[in-house]
Parts: sequence; structure tokens; C-alpha cells
Amino acid sequence: MMRMFNRQASDPRNKPDQILEALKLRQGQVLADLGAGGGYFSLRFAEAVGREGRVYVVDTNQGSLRFIENSAKEKGLGNVQTVLATKEGLIFHGGSLDLVFARNVYHHLANRVEYFRRLRGALKREGRIAIIEYRRGKPLTFHGIFGHYVPQETIIKELGEAGYRVKQEISFLPEQSFTIFSP
Repeated sequence: MMRMFNRQASDPRNKPDQILEALKLRQGQVLADLGAGGGYFSLRFAEAVGREGRVYVVDTNQGSLRFIENSAKEKGLGNVQTVLATKEGLIFHGGSLDLVFARNVYHHLANRVEYFRRLRGALKREGRIAIIEYRRGKPLTFHGIFGHYVPQETIIKELGEAGYRVKQEISFLPEQSFTIFSP
């Protein structure tokens, strides 16, 4: 399952290199990858932020976290730390995160406004939240049948209610919206 997630994330049609370029990561930054799946982006982030940086890999699935831990060890990445997500949300030290990244996970989150409102305190003053989420697809697709999407307008409205503003809307992804927010 984790390998399948990574194959999908790394597929050139899903533009992983362009996603990384758009995020403009720098050495020493601290990130949280929410719902990291197989960890494809987590490991790429760890390489981008270097030894001085840190990537918190957050997921509800302990098996995913073990898979990512092992993958990080195999690649010699000592700046990856796994975090088992709880219903209460994330607890990070105040002002410690440069970026929170959520790819294809927004539709799984409950109480999203409150979740992101609480997360605001974990961001540095110039911190950002990047949300990549499926758009409404054709009715007979996996995303359409199972409701695995949230319209970009809904994401923008909810993040606005949580105290964020749109910093950038990125439009190169064929099936997803890509929005970057700041507090």
C-alpha cells in the first residue's frame, strides 16, 4: 500500500518536482507533512531542508510511520521524526513550523476550521500551510464516488475562518487544487 502511494505521488503526471519548486524550501526549515501516506514527499522534504532542518511526518497509521522511518534510515536521513496523529490534532511547540503540507488529506480531517485554528500557533510568523486537494472529478471516479475531494472555494473559506489568508493559488496540477496560506 505504501509503495503504491509513493508510485502515485512520484508519477510525473502529478508533477512532484514542480510541487517542490513551488514550495521554495530552504536549508534549516522545519515542516510537518500531514497524512504522509508512504512518505514520498516527506523524504524529499528531508533532503531539501538538510541536516539542520526537520520534517515531522504525521499520520494516523502506525504502519505508514514505520515504513517511512525505515525508508528514512535506508536513505541516511536523520532529520525525519514520525508523529502519530490523534483526534485532538497536532501539538507542536509555539512558532516552530515553517510549513505544514497536506496533500490529498484535507477531505479526511474532521472539524477542519478548529483543527487549523489550533495549528496556527505552531507556525512561525512567516509560516505557511500548503494544501493540495482533489477537485470534484467525474461522478464515476474513485474521488467522485467516495467523496475524496473538497472544492478549493470551501478550503479557502474554512482556512479564512481559521485565521488564514490565501498567499498563492497554484494551477499546474491537472486534478487537484494547490493553495498556499499564511496566518
